Amino acid sequence: MPPQGWPKITRVRTRIGIVNYGMGNLRSVEKALERVGAEPLISAEPSQLDRASGLLLPGVGAFPRAMERIREQGLDGYLRDRAAAETPILGVCLGMQLLFESSDEHGGAAGLGLLPGSVSRLGAPGLKLPHIGWSPVRIEGEAPLLGGLADGEPFYFVHSYAPQPEPAELLASADYGERFAAVVGRHPVYGAQFHPEKSSSAGLRLLAGFASISAPVAIGSGARGRDV
Repeated sequence: MPPQGWPKITRVRTRIGIVNYGMGNLRSVEKALERVGAEPLISAEPSQLDRASGLLLPGVGAFPRAMERIREQGLDGYLRDRAAAETPILGVCLGMQLLFESSDEHGGAAGLGLLPGSVSRLGAPGLKLPHIGWSPVRIEGEAPLLGGLADGEPFYFVHSYAPQPEPAELLASADYGERFAAVVGRHPVYGAQFHPEKSSSAGLRLLAGFASISAPVAIGSGARGRDV
């Protein structure tokens, strides 16, 4: 149950493709999407992912290896094509970083280039990396993705790197020695540095927001949502 006064979750029926390139919490993301009423579809095959109205790009591990896996499966071009076709895309944790042009992790690598900017190591003097745990998130911009969130809600992070987005594309930030981008995006491409599937009701509300962007039809006429 979310604390009293925080927004509720509106269940949204839509098919979300979870891009399976071999590095991500696929099953936990799948279960979280099911909890907000979406129909998750896990696949690495474009012919299967074409059946989804939105795509979620998960990720755990190192940026260069993740991009290598994505390129090996031909998913880099596919994701760019779907973004060009206005398909909503949400990158989560490492998946968010992959949306950018490059990263300096492990000697550096080129990213998908769906958002301008680069990814670099957190500047957290005196603090241990990776940043692991709950941190409050400050809303910095307006976007349908954030419609179900309240300013200052905590989310669960596990990361040592973060992107430097364009100012207009910074939607929310958090602090760990310095302020860093927690949510970024411009339609149809969005990213969340935290793990929404591990972030209790706040994370579910963000996923519900993404499902709504992908197919904005709530279950039931006049549905106001329910706590999950």
